[in-house]
Amino acid sequence: MISLTRRLSTLARQFSTATPKMSYPLTVQAITISKTGGPEVIEKHEIPFQVAPNHLVVKVQYLGVNFIDTYYREGIYKAPAFPFVIGEEASGVIVALPTDKSVLNDPDYKKRGYKIGSRVALNCLSSHAEYVSAPWKSLYIIPESVSTLTAVSALAQGLTAVTFMEEAYNVQKGDIIFIHTVAGGLGLLMTQLAKSRGATVIGTTSTPEKAALAKANGTDHVILYKSEDTVARVLELTNGEGVHAIFDGVGRDTFESDFIMIRRKGTIVTLGNASGAVLPFPPIQLAQKNVKLLRPTIANYTYTPAEALYYGNALFSLLANGTLKARIFKEYPFTAEGVRQAQIDLTSGKSTGKLVVKVSD
Repeated sequence: MISLTRRLSTLARQFSTATPKMSYPLTVQAITISKTGGPEVIEKHEIPFQVAPNHLVVKVQYLGVNFIDTYYREGIYKAPAFPFVIGEEASGVIVALPTDKSVLNDPDYKKRGYKIGSRVALNCLSSHAEYVSAPWKSLYIIPESVSTLTAVSALAQGLTAVTFMEEAYNVQKGDIIFIHTVAGGLGLLMTQLAKSRGATVIGTTSTPEKAALAKANGTDHVILYKSEDTVARVLELTNGEGVHAIFDGVGRDTFESDFIMIRRKGTIVTLGNASGAVLPFPPIQLAQKNVKLLRPTIANYTYTPAEALYYGNALFSLLANGTLKARIFKEYPFTAEGVRQAQIDLTSGKSTGKLVVKVSD
């Protein structure tokens, strides 16, 4: 009997060593919406926490606030079901690994080097919560030289800049690039990346203070769109030829003018709906200058594990070596009121840089 007890004790110790302890709650606090509408529909609720066997679990420290959050809240993008947890960006610490052996044995999964305690940034739907169950492909290990705050401040916009400026339009030395709302979080990172590649950057913003910030981050020519004729100024700066590429996160209000500012065989990349979604238009409009038009997403540039790893490594290398510098506009509390105010500040044009929500230490 004693021998059997010892054997069971030994086996228990072996299994305890081999299997990391899973540490997460059964319920979590989350930022949710129960219907579409204005910022007032944003709520904070305790919800059941369910973990998929092929997911990792992350204890969240920071959330990133993005325009896509407002698109789901307004109903421009359809939520899968209500109540719906908003958000697509967070950073924190891994507290549980997948239990699905097919994932654990996947060569691409093994390349990531995920461990309990690893600091990660993640880009996946419904991330505005204390803990997140996330597909392993959507997590990025944060290097030692980068904080979790910096990581969440740069992940979504940084991946957008890196993927769009390589695949939507591969920015090269000598190019003239136009960026709408150049003093925002994405605009600043795109400017830094374009300048590092040797391009000339023209951009728009609303105030002299934002113009000074854009210039400090490398923008060569800043146009105050409220008081200047943007189209006329761009054509003047380019001797009537127009720019090689336009990155447009405004949408409906600026789309038609993009066709005037783009040069022959140029590329228009529409990447947001800040003023509303672009209306349908006749494709023959592209033929006037043989223009290329794209409406890409990060998800389709980081679709495979290899793509996600490549672009994640590229982004964090640029952050670590100082090529990209994320600017934080403001840190908000993890409350319904805090997230409402963050979305109001984002959509009002008040912000310069990234808006983040602190969840935990």
